[in-house]
Amino acid sequence: MLNDAVRNALERAQAQVNALVLGKPDEVRLAFVGLLSDGHVLIEDLPGLGKTTLAHALAATLGLGFQRVQFTSDLLPSDIVGVSVFDAQTRGFRFHPGPVFAQVLLADEINRAPPRTQSALLEAMAEHQVTIDGATHPLPDPFFVIATQNPVDLSGTYPLPDSQLDRFLLRLHLGYPPEDAERALLAGADRRDLIARSEAVLGADEVRALREAVLGIHASEALIDYVQRLLARSRHHPGVRVGLSPRAGLALLRAARAHALLRGREHVLPEDVQTLFVAVAAHRLTADADGGDGKSLAEAILRAVAVD
Repeated sequence: MLNDAVRNALERAQAQVNALVLGKPDEVRLAFVGLLSDGHVLIEDLPGLGKTTLAHALAATLGLGFQRVQFTSDLLPSDIVGVSVFDAQTRGFRFHPGPVFAQVLLADEINRAPPRTQSALLEAMAEHQVTIDGATHPLPDPFFVIATQNPVDLSGTYPLPDSQLDRFLLRLHLGYPPEDAERALLAGADRRDLIARSEAVLGADEVRALREAVLGIHASEALIDYVQRLLARSRHHPGVRVGLSPRAGLALLRAARAHALLRGREHVLPEDVQTLFVAVAAHRLTADADGGDGKSLAEAILRAVAVD
């Protein structure tokens, strides 16, 4: 398990992000679940609710190499992954890496770019590598993508394809802050200045140690049975056209282990699965014509499956 130094650093990291993103402790904890699970996080909400602030606060706190890409309609795949350029001296092509070669990549407003550009991240997020002109280039370790997106009904947005959504371990929604937190935001210092002055609490070694510790969190046979029943229910639930895949089940278990670690436990409880199910499952569910949205379907599936 974790040594005291790494555990204390994790607690300080969460406290620092919560001090920068006020009134959203549950969402901050979910973001750390994504980090510890060796997954990626999608933050979706209306403009101005703190999506980018949360991403910047995480990046500043992690102390990892950071790059930000503002996704726009004219962004090209090579603007993200890099490009091979002919070198006249060597009479050969030399690869110039793009911003994806960072330990933390902020893909800001990812759904403002067309699908072809969005797909440039597929291999990177799934396999932690990119292939250019037949040559494979490994990405740094750790590699963590934090993406923000606006609701798809806003102008100038392209829906993320299912294959892209599936690369995100979980999806967060921030919503409006509580009244006291909003008051503190209005009366306090600018968040950008606070983030710029923030010191890194974690580093690459600590993140790797935390991810290794997550793998050691115990999930009982009964707990795995519960997850499997949730998967099975999703494939036959009314209103669902496409249910959850085995990969979604693996993602749910991995996230539940990380959540248990954040709670200071060495084993997963059903409460961990229930806390994370909507965030992990909703963006992976496809509703039929009258099925509603993924969030309501995920909540209904969770209510329909009992814990034995």
